Amino acid sequence: MISSVVLTHNDEATVAKTLESLTWCDETIVVDDASTDSTVAIAKNFTNKIFQHPLNGDFAAQRNFGLAKAKNDWVLFVDSDEVVSDALAKEITPIRSGMTEKSGYFIKRRDILWGRELKYGEQGRMKLLRLAKKDAGKWVRPVHEVWAIKGIVGELRNPLFHFPHPSVAQYLDEINRYSSLNASYLYKQRIRVHWWHIVAYPVSKFFLNYIIRLGFLDGTPGAVVAIMMSMHSFLTRAKLWQLWDKHA
Repeated sequence: MISSVVLTHNDEATVAKTLESLTWCDETIVVDDASTDSTVAIAKNFTNKIFQHPLNGDFAAQRNFGLAKAKNDWVLFVDSDEVVSDALAKEITPIRSGMTEKSGYFIKRRDILWGRELKYGEQGRMKLLRLAKKDAGKWVRPVHEVWAIKGIVGELRNPLFHFPHPSVAQYLDEINRYSSLNASYLYKQRIRVHWWHIVAYPVSKFFLNYIIRLGFLDGTPGAVVAIMMSMHSFLTRAKLWQLWDKHA
């Protein structure tokens, strides 16, 4: 038996497609962060297990809240702009029946950005631990969170499809938000940043994603993503420096 968990916040444009791809699950849980659009109304067409719970800048805590609400042995986490393909659902079927000795599974994620699948760069290599036994572990880190589980971990063949960032403006807003959360987390961990980190890390990240990992082969979307990921690296370190400077 398997429970799926979806975190939402003003996702009326995407949540129906996400939840439709999870109808094969034995239970679907939606954890909503005070949506002001029709997200919750749409979600009610697919499940009656909808919980209002404030995010408060901590994605790991939000996911752990959903994990605690799940009643089944296996839990699948899917974001509100992701879709589980039929092939992936069929691959998970024997797992939900307990036919495995693994504690969890990494799932490949394929980004579809502005109508184009990104096959290179950081996005083309993305693998996320999203399927695991409920009691295998907890989510950690308030942002860029990871599921820290114990036991043997496998990898599924079929991908999860991701449809992020409907516009460059929304992409920039998200980077600004996430970099602030990440800088705050690093500051609380007492991690310092030097001036050359602010310059070197973004440049290195762009070179890695666009040149070494062949992001240029993804055309204009690949260039935009490489620049945005470099921008995220820059903003995180610049904001971290500013936090240290403010409290010096």
